[in-house]
Amino acid sequence: MSAQTNRRRFLQTATVGGAVLGCGDLGFLKKLPAVSAADAQLDSKLVRVESGIEPLVRLLEQTPQDQLLEAVAAKVRGNTPYRDVLAALLLAAVRNVQPRPSVGFKFHAVLVVNSAHLASLSSPDADRWLPIFWALDYFKTQQLKEQRASGWTMGAVDERRLPPASKARTAFIKAMDTWDADAADVAVAALARTAGSHELFELFCRYGARDYRSIGHKGIFVANSWRTLQCIGWKYAEPVLRSLTFALLNHGSDPNPAKSDLSADHPWRRNRELEQKIRADWRQGRIDRQATRDLLSTLRSGSEDDACDVALEVMNKGVSPQSIWDAVLVGSGELLMRRPGIIGLHSLTTANALHYAYRTSADDSTRRMLLLQACAFLPKFRQSAMSRGAVSDATVDDLQPVKLAAADDAAAEIFAEVSRDRNRAARKLKSYLAGGGDARHVINAARRLVFLKGRDAHDYKFSSAVLEDYGHVSREWRDVFLALSVFNLRGSGERDNGLVQRTRNALG
Repeated sequence: MSAQTNRRRFLQTATVGGAVLGCGDLGFLKKLPAVSAADAQLDSKLVRVESGIEPLVRLLEQTPQDQLLEAVAAKVRGNTPYRDVLAALLLAAVRNVQPRPSVGFKFHAVLVVNSAHLASLSSPDADRWLPIFWALDYFKTQQLKEQRASGWTMGAVDERRLPPASKARTAFIKAMDTWDADAADVAVAALARTAGSHELFELFCRYGARDYRSIGHKGIFVANSWRTLQCIGWKYAEPVLRSLTFALLNHGSDPNPAKSDLSADHPWRRNRELEQKIRADWRQGRIDRQATRDLLSTLRSGSEDDACDVALEVMNKGVSPQSIWDAVLVGSGELLMRRPGIIGLHSLTTANALHYAYRTSADDSTRRMLLLQACAFLPKFRQSAMSRGAVSDATVDDLQPVKLAAADDAAAEIFAEVSRDRNRAARKLKSYLAGGGDARHVINAARRLVFLKGRDAHDYKFSSAVLEDYGHVSREWRDVFLALSVFNLRGSGERDNGLVQRTRNALG
């Protein structure tokens, strides 16, 4: 597939008081009216999904937005499992929203599915459906945008052009390396039908981190699609992987990267040589606070080459890669503090995705590349942030603790402060944690406030990423990392998004 939206087959165009939200249970589901989900006749040009899930996917696609939550709740009342609803949501999203012109914006209907799922998994039973209901409603909004903009839907794969199983991997790699979207589409369809899930993940890990375009969304889509497929089952993989392939080959208005020398591709090309210089036993080493500080200093002002050179140097001196990741994760949070907004939050969500791929990959070279790319991307995020305005010179050392007024309801005080003064809220949170406060109490409050106050896919993407990575940062950096998250978390003083109440009104 090429970058145009009218390419053959795949691109067929058819047209908290407290900071904590008390959500109650879902007993009102028993009041829902029955809803028919008869399987509609499929357009022969529309990509088909696994037959057992098709009726539910069609329900999501065809039900008007103001009726969808009722329809899904009725299916749940009829014992439709959570996993089926999640699968249908992801499949409906990839079938109706394309990663063009950017792997972002309306495409967040796809990108947010795993984040909503992670929020659901981490929620109390009473809250568990709320993130998924939010994502269902969000999908309908983005589906409508796509219909108005292009009328796009994912077309059926061109079965005549599928390579044989024995040649599918080679054909896929060649197509990806030459940025040939049409050839990649048929190759990945063949791979989805014949290759193992881990083989596919290893391939996509590398291509997801290959270039900086779309400010990290490519790597995010790789991690999120893999994680969701691990839950819903790989029998649903083909349309998801076709969408993912199309996303990874998005190069916007740039000329074909295979025939060009562009800034977005520079780190990967350089790091392919650099990773071979990392010591053989690089996965072992000592945790070194000073090495983390040295890399943090480079990430604040140096180039992507500088950052990768420092990472190589300290690892070859026996420092653990954990100390490198500490710098990347804390440095991403620090950039968000220095320049709150879309760029800073994506530095964190991208770091989360690359770190997940790093932890999951079994290929030594891929893991080296993911670590180096994570180091290279953060200076690029900083440069992107500077292009949008001034970036402060604040550092994590400036977050001096501020004592809380009352320790008995720390989360309520901290998240009320978030709505007034994020810097002071961060300092209060750091003080609370340094005094032995329970991070889980704060994390649960933050997540529930997303349910109540969140209005954008980034609220779910960001909160799921940082609240997960809190456990992946070394203990000595963990408190400051969580404190930095308040620069993009929701405060209790913000206006409710109305979705919970609208859901209750619709379903009661």
